[in-house]
Amino acid sequence: MSEFVEIHWTSGSLDEARKISRYLVQARHVACAQIVPWIESVYMWNNNLETAQESKIVFKTRREKFNVIKDIILKNCSYEVPEITMIEIQEGNKAYLDWIKESTPDFVIETVTLKK
Repeated sequence: MSEFVEIHWTSGSLDEARKISRYLVQARHVACAQIVPWIESVYMWNNNLETAQESKIVFKTRREKFNVIKDIILKNCSYEVPEITMIEIQEGNKAYLDWIKESTPDFVIETVTLKK
């Protein structure tokens, strides 16, 4: 089992993606948040075919941070059922993985707040 993971999330707005991503980076829950500003999703919702423009976010972090990150997203995003998935990083540049570890310490910066 790998210590390092990517967490994938889709947001209904770029502003929401930026706000939550900045909070997670500043609080040191994630080392990096990569925001793809515009994707188009096609899916079934309440037996209707839907199409939505969304932002895709990929977080780089440690596995042990997943539940905290998931809870923060759930409490602060606009979606009723947001995509929040985790993928293991099996291998990588050691210097990059070391940076992820250093950037996501066990402590959390308490002065950071997430404004609605």
